[in-house]
Amino acid sequence: MKRSLLAAAALLACLSASAQEKALYIRGAFNGWGTDNALVHKGKGVYEADILVSPGNHAFKVGSRDWAEEWVADVNQSVTVAPDTPYRLETQAGPEDYLFVRRTGTYRFTVDASNRAAPSLRIVRLETPQAAGAPDPHAGRKAVAALTWPTWDGKQETARISSPDAMAPLRTYTHSTTLSLRDPGPQHSEYREDAGLPRIRTGNLAYDALFALAGAEMRLDSVSHIRDGNYQGGAAIPCECFATGEKWHYVWTRDLSYAADLGLALLDPQRVRNSLEFKLSGWRKGVPIAPQVAGKGYATEDGLQIVQDTGSGGSWPVSTDRVTWAFAAEETLRTLPASERTRFARRALAALANTIENDRIAAFDAKTGLYMGEQSFLDWRDQSYAGWIPSDLASMSTSKSLSTNVGHYQALRLAAQLAREHGDTARGKRYAGWAQALKRAINRELWLPGAGMYSSLTAGHLDGAPLHKFDWLGQSLAILSGIAGEERARSILARYPHGPMGAPVIWPQQPGMPVYHNRALWPFVTAYGLRAAAQAGNVAVADAAYDSLLRGAALNMSNMENLEWLSGQPLLLDERHPTLIGPVINSRRQLWSVGAYLGMVVGEVFGVSVRDEGIALRPFVTAKLRREMFGASSEVSLHALQLHGKRIDVRLRLPAVSRDNGYYAVERVLLNGKPAGQTLRLAQLAADNQVEIVLGKLLAGQQDIRRVQDDPYADGGATFGPREPAITALKRDADGVTLQIAGSGKEQDVSYSIYRDGKRVVDGLRAGTWTDRAASAFACYAVEARFGATGNRSHHSAPRCADAGIEVAVTDPRTVSNLKLSPPNARFAAPHLAGWGQPGDRYTVERIEVPAAGNYQVQLRYHNAANQVNLGISGGVKWLAVKDGRGRVVAQGVVGLPHAPLAKADTPTVYSTPLAVRLERGTYRIEMSDYYNMSYLDSNSSFSAAGGLTGPSNRFDIYGVRLLRTN
Repeated sequence: MKRSLLAAAALLACLSASAQEKALYIRGAFNGWGTDNALVHKGKGVYEADILVSPGNHAFKVGSRDWAEEWVADVNQSVTVAPDTPYRLETQAGPEDYLFVRRTGTYRFTVDASNRAAPSLRIVRLETPQAAGAPDPHAGRKAVAALTWPTWDGKQETARISSPDAMAPLRTYTHSTTLSLRDPGPQHSEYREDAGLPRIRTGNLAYDALFALAGAEMRLDSVSHIRDGNYQGGAAIPCECFATGEKWHYVWTRDLSYAADLGLALLDPQRVRNSLEFKLSGWRKGVPIAPQVAGKGYATEDGLQIVQDTGSGGSWPVSTDRVTWAFAAEETLRTLPASERTRFARRALAALANTIENDRIAAFDAKTGLYMGEQSFLDWRDQSYAGWIPSDLASMSTSKSLSTNVGHYQALRLAAQLAREHGDTARGKRYAGWAQALKRAINRELWLPGAGMYSSLTAGHLDGAPLHKFDWLGQSLAILSGIAGEERARSILARYPHGPMGAPVIWPQQPGMPVYHNRALWPFVTAYGLRAAAQAGNVAVADAAYDSLLRGAALNMSNMENLEWLSGQPLLLDERHPTLIGPVINSRRQLWSVGAYLGMVVGEVFGVSVRDEGIALRPFVTAKLRREMFGASSEVSLHALQLHGKRIDVRLRLPAVSRDNGYYAVERVLLNGKPAGQTLRLAQLAADNQVEIVLGKLLAGQQDIRRVQDDPYADGGATFGPREPAITALKRDADGVTLQIAGSGKEQDVSYSIYRDGKRVVDGLRAGTWTDRAASAFACYAVEARFGATGNRSHHSAPRCADAGIEVAVTDPRTVSNLKLSPPNARFAAPHLAGWGQPGDRYTVERIEVPAAGNYQVQLRYHNAANQVNLGISGGVKWLAVKDGRGRVVAQGVVGLPHAPLAKADTPTVYSTPLAVRLERGTYRIEMSDYYNMSYLDSNSSFSAAGGLTGPSNRFDIYGVRLLRTN
């Protein structure tokens, strides 16, 4: 989720109607956490905002445009606000409050600040006159089509589409639905075909219209200004770019990249290029850059690189999927005119080179050959990670995920190609070698033979095992990138679960979590699954994806951000469990969903894609799609596709309808009436081109698919994994190492597996104690829960190690720093070096005695409260060096110190990511110096929170250092 909130805010002394800089807003899931709903002064310190709110359990806050002011009912816990009840507000940061709405209505939010010391909030529902029955929007139309789907509960929903003149070159469509829409508004809409975009004619008015809908939504997302409350005070930023959706008005790296890769780069490469360039940045002026930082290549010293957006733990390198930028860049380089490609290629290479070189330093794990960092797109930690992870983001930072590693693979391959183009053979060879090594590592470290799929992610440091967790985006990208060979691709497609409405983005689901990434399908992920299925020839999976994308767009009258996966609803209103209602937020015309639909039609149905060698023509028309969507036609056509200034019309000639299942092979291709191959070189094209593709024999293809079904309202069962267990105690004695295993206490049919140093050593245990009699003195353990009936597994517990470690607190005289110790305070119980981390700050620990040779993990004990755990650009990123008694460096590298939770009192400290080192017995010295984080980039200089307007923030509180011995 892409809003930003300050971890702490000062008390706002007063409100003034004329003080624009202090204007407050009602910001929540119902308005994309934006600033569309200002609190308007009504006199005597009373402010109001009337908001039309749809059904749901809506998170919200009172906040200023830049989040410098933030008011909540309770700074320690979320409060569900009852209508017509006053709540005193605390004028500082805290968790979201909630408003439960059963039916759409207008709600008046009133903030009474007449008592400056105790402002209050009251919400009332305004009574509105009952609307008269709406007239039929299709009345009098001769051309009317309907698409109907069964619902999960035995009913049906219907979309109707009409046109006043179906024979017009550019049609106008009216679209209505019986589905209860996510957001307030009429149950019908109107849109038109655009002369500047392709259009289709299939003999199915509804199918033609839905392609036009995607085109119309692409145009709505094409903006001249973008904005976000966290940048430039929420002011408009000029950019001929793609905004992310109706509720998301900014450009976000991964959203843009996947949308462009799926379809937008083919249709508007210049706007994609502009958007991609917006996500590049060099250093801020005057900021000292540490000598260890890479950047002496193509970009000399300006540091041009891809921006990692605000997020978990304070952004990069907790998250490293900024490399997904390469997916969009590759497609844009293929579709830009040659005159514009040269400059962009040079700039892309510079940015990729700096990104790759610094990721290699800060995020690459040489032991496994994988890159570390959060899963791509699955960036709401609670939804797809263990419950303890938000309190220990260093462990998320050191995990390795499938989707993010495929992104690194893509970036390496593209950079290698561009380096060769620019005559840098050595760099091209190096990046290509790194890419091939990464491909081998992904297959070696993440493939789970028993599951027949790749693990979505490993556990973090002190464990490292691949988890039995799976995601559809990662699996699909592994297939499409060629990382998965043919056999593994077939296995993945046959084994990844599909519900009645499509494939969920993660498997299994996590209990106790609302719908968002968890328990959801996302159209753009479905589109990648479709591509993977078409590439591997899996007809059943492709048909499921076609149906899911078509159904979602037709019934919602928009290409939505996400849908609940078992019902296909844009909002599953669970009144028995209001905290599980979702999707928590859901935007119309979400950019990557728009790109997904456009790409489905152009890329899969008509089979048109752009490759380095030319235009590929590989339609994947299944027998089911033929008979259900194109049954009335002998041919379907795509008109006015533009590429490199040339017009291309594509006509698919269809075989007779078949009741069997399969896909149709390409029998022949004609270009302007002459035989051609399935790849057309650009030089073959005239100014105006007619491509005819004749489909012939029905091929069976792969028909295997795993179908699952469940009650959408269930919060446990066949589609869920168990809650992760915990190791509540660990004791080492002469008998070995004894663990105390605790489960959730509520789940039945659960057994437990023990992992020692990332390897499973025992299965089938019950909660209680277990002794490892083969343990070493330096083993680390984690526990996994497993359901007996389904085999679904949990995340791993937080790891526990047998060694207590060598701890040196900052109060120890061996600690040397330019900062003076800060005493304990209300929030922190121990002395610490407060706010350490300015580029010139020094921190050294001298005369550390290591009693025996072995492997050690060196970690800082710290706390970083620069922002909340899910937000910001101020995660600590520093350079740590271990030196022996002679001053020689025995190990050095980047350590991460992400944001950590902040409590009112006795805030727990946390440990940084580790620096692994082999030490002999002797005396050592540890030194920490600067590296960089995303706040050093010029693009973040207007960011409202830490690391933005007031300068870079790479600071945190230091409590000590630990050397933990491990195997």
